[in-house]
Amino acid sequence: MQQLAVGNIVEGKVTGITKFGAFVELPGGKTGMVHISEVAATYVKEIKDFIQENQMVKVKILSISEDGKVSLSIKKAQDRPAPPPRRSGPGSDSFEWAPKRSNENLSFEDMMAKFKQTSDDKMSDLKKYMDVKQRGSGRKGPSK
Repeated sequence: MQQLAVGNIVEGKVTGITKFGAFVELPGGKTGMVHISEVAATYVKEIKDFIQENQMVKVKILSISEDGKVSLSIKKAQDRPAPPPRRSGPGSDSFEWAPKRSNENLSFEDMMAKFKQTSDDKMSDLKKYMDVKQRGSGRKGPSK
């Protein structure tokens, strides 16, 4: 049997759910309470959206009061996922402060012509999209 001590993580069965928390039966027959703020790492409006009665849950013992009340946390008992590694280099989603200079051997006029062509292409695509969208929204039925 695991020792009930502050900081330990134990498994228990949810025996009751209230608006403010859930009661969990711990090893040895002792009951503790998980406050609503300790159910999940996100905002919890309805506890029943996260846990159900008779469900087995891992809980961390936060405190044991002098009168024997055991305060528990489900969110602190869960392994925290490692933050995603920062990507750098090709294929990274990070913002480039200095764009790659593949145009270094082009003259200023050539770069401006290329920019204008790209801009015209994007504007043409946008105009086509808006025309299709406007035509599509006008087909709601015959208007008399």
